[in-house]
Amino acid sequence: MRVQIAPSVLAADFMNLGKDIEMLNNCADVIHLDVMDGTLVPNISFGFSVIDQLGKIARIPMDAHLMVVHPERWFENLKKDGVSMVSFHYEAAGEDTANHIETIHSLGMKAGVAINPDMPVETLFPYIGKADYFLVMSVFAGFGGQKFIEESLERVARLRKELDARGYDSIIEIDGGINAGNIKAVKEAGADLIVAGSSVFRAEKPEEAVSALRDA
Repeated sequence: MRVQIAPSVLAADFMNLGKDIEMLNNCADVIHLDVMDGTLVPNISFGFSVIDQLGKIARIPMDAHLMVVHPERWFENLKKDGVSMVSFHYEAAGEDTANHIETIHSLGMKAGVAINPDMPVETLFPYIGKADYFLVMSVFAGFGGQKFIEESLERVARLRKELDARGYDSIIEIDGGINAGNIKAVKEAGADLIVAGSSVFRAEKPEEAVSALRDA
């Protein structure tokens, strides 16, 4: 599977968001939406007032990463806005994780389960064969621009090994601190979908930064 790049809108220029989304339409694979509620994580990002508008201009898949305490409240409206991939945190869902996956599938979207760096990666194993993808956070959810946590490489590799052992090719997404200096190691560990924020939007030429990450 070709590695895909999903620039995070959280790092975009919100004064020129339409222009940035059009740029991503032309160079990226996926548009990553970091949704924070200020409760599960200590920050607030954006909600439906923004996503509604993005859905009107996005021509590539939108991937919503829900860092919220009640992710199930978001699913139906995300579908209406044209989101095709939705991940939520195991830390928020707990025993409802399998039910949330089923609900997302019933709406016709791909379902992902996310975990923070302090959650054992084995937490994801019971959902292999159920979730379409797994989001391994390589920083703690809640803020952009954090430094990549090196132990994340081993976590991705362990998850990939388990997926391979069970015969599943589920996508492994990784989010946090990805840049030109560590992208090769991230790919070698087994990640398929790479979220990049600052390394794209703070680049002099964001389009070229996306291509460089994809081709590294």
